[in-house]
Amino acid sequence: MTCTIRPAVKADTATILHFIRELAIYEKAEHEAKATEEHIHRTLFNEQPKAHAIICELDGEAIGFAVYFFSYSTWQGQYGIYLEDLYVSSAHRGVGAGKQLLTALAKIAVDNNCGRFEWSVLDWNQPAIDFYESLGAKPQSEWIKYRLDGQALLDLAAKA
Repeated sequence: MTCTIRPAVKADTATILHFIRELAIYEKAEHEAKATEEHIHRTLFNEQPKAHAIICELDGEAIGFAVYFFSYSTWQGQYGIYLEDLYVSSAHRGVGAGKQLLTALAKIAVDNNCGRFEWSVLDWNQPAIDFYESLGAKPQSEWIKYRLDGQALLDLAAKA
């Protein structure tokens, strides 16, 4: 059995959406997953996408994915990569797919002269935390993540 990582293509739209829904169920947030195939097409596969996806295959079968985008650090004066989502189907965990996805993303970061590679993890997801730390990743506990969405986002934008 061989895992391979490749860039996602338009034909992967349904697969990506399937993985997004599985991830939302795993994270106990299925009600928040509102993406459709049209959303995936429009955002990941347009002429100048602002986000990108890679697919992990095991013997030709898609078993996981990652979605990432380039961020920017003013302090470093360099781009970075932010990993939005990484998911490996539960039936295929333990074959090294997650590590291969992260390794591929680290290579994309290095190849693009990025100064950092960052992501968030739910505080209850101890298996993921242990896995990330086994790779040398360190939690950034001094920063508190904030989010503005829904009506609060609309309200603030209306003040412009």
